Amino acid sequence: MPAEYILRFDDICPTMNWGMWEKIEKILIRQEIDPILAIVPDNQDEELKVDEAHLGFWDTVRSWQDRGWTIGLHGYQHRYVTDQAGLIGIKHRSEFAGLAEHEQESKLTKALTLFRKEQVTPKVWVAPGHSFDSVTLRVLKKLKIDVVSDGYYLSPNTDPLGITHVPQQLWRFRRMPLGLWTVCYHHNRWTRDDVDRFAADVQRYKQQITSLRRILAAYHKRERNLFDAVFSHTCLSALQARGMIRKSSVTSSTGSV
Repeated sequence: MPAEYILRFDDICPTMNWGMWEKIEKILIRQEIDPILAIVPDNQDEELKVDEAHLGFWDTVRSWQDRGWTIGLHGYQHRYVTDQAGLIGIKHRSEFAGLAEHEQESKLTKALTLFRKEQVTPKVWVAPGHSFDSVTLRVLKKLKIDVVSDGYYLSPNTDPLGITHVPQQLWRFRRMPLGLWTVCYHHNRWTRDDVDRFAADVQRYKQQITSLRRILAAYHKRERNLFDAVFSHTCLSALQARGMIRKSSVTSSTGSV
């Protein structure tokens, strides 16, 4: 089978870059793409305060949900409080990894309470900074979030807790021979050139773009195996050795980790 791609947009919150988002949203609707939208329930990160707060934010989120787009739980306040890289090992700071279980559960419970208050149901966990640990997974399972968008795998797989991990390995489109690849975008600092490049990429790869809903149906409960573990370790080690992860977080104009 040819490679398939999922699109994910992180740092969705009331104070994001709404002018740029309007352009992106029109492309997604025109091309009939169902993305993952990773929403910060109670943003307290100054770096994500780009525009004035959108007063109708949750109305807009509900409209995305009604459209069938996947709502992601992007942490709680997007505030990094530890220097732990967690299980993925990309960024050595975290909102969750390294904290005691009761602290993590308190944050996640507050986050989900905010979603419920707004009649929004998150379907997938998206960790700020890609940083979470085994405690985070245990709490997520307890709170009935059983899909994670992260990890350097070739295919989705389900861990011993029963949590399905849908890989996220790219920050821009690349032509891949096979596998499932989630392309993660951070649009707050985009320019007109960035959105034009995005539109061209979406047009070029349109036939290979899928949705989380379709992928979960296709890979339902596929258990993680030795190949998944070896591929993940090899891929991440190679990227770290080449400095690719650091490069993607510092120099890419269309995304950051």
